Amino acid sequence: MDVSGSVPPAREGEPEAPADPLAYEGVWRFTAPAVEESVPQARRAVRELLGRQGVPTQQDLVYSLLLIVSELVTNSVRHAALLSPQVAVEVAIGREWVRVAVEDDHPYRPKALEADFGQTGGRGLLLVREITLEAGGVCDVEHTSTGGKVIWAALPLAGKSPYDGLTAPTG
Repeated sequence: MDVSGSVPPAREGEPEAPADPLAYEGVWRFTAPAVEESVPQARRAVRELLGRQGVPTQQDLVYSLLLIVSELVTNSVRHAALLSPQVAVEVAIGREWVRVAVEDDHPYRPKALEADFGQTGGRGLLLVREITLEAGGVCDVEHTSTGGKVIWAALPLAGKSPYDGLTAPTG
């Protein structure tokens, strides 16, 4: 499925898919330098995009998305900047879900760490995973065609699973 919200034509025996995307559906992508200042800028850009598009979200969902964006951009800035001077942020909005993704050119594919209560850091991906699961969403890390990685999280807009009846969007 194309993450822009368009769906392929229905197969024989399947219900007809909606013809036109909703006004808020689409895909937006921007890049920023891999520096600390990009973290609040990315968060602000995503918040403004959601508001400008009129995405039907509850405040809890907006807070969750912004925290996820902050954690993912922070990870790219702190751990990938040497090999990736730019970070890409993508927001894909469908009828029933919002997907945020952060891409960098570093080949290392991180995993969510287990909580170690003796440490004060290193739990960003664990936090992203837990926020995503609590919201009924899904997240993953994938390789890009250029050898980097994209980390994404998709959250439902209105308490539905982001993949009820859909194929998972990919980066």
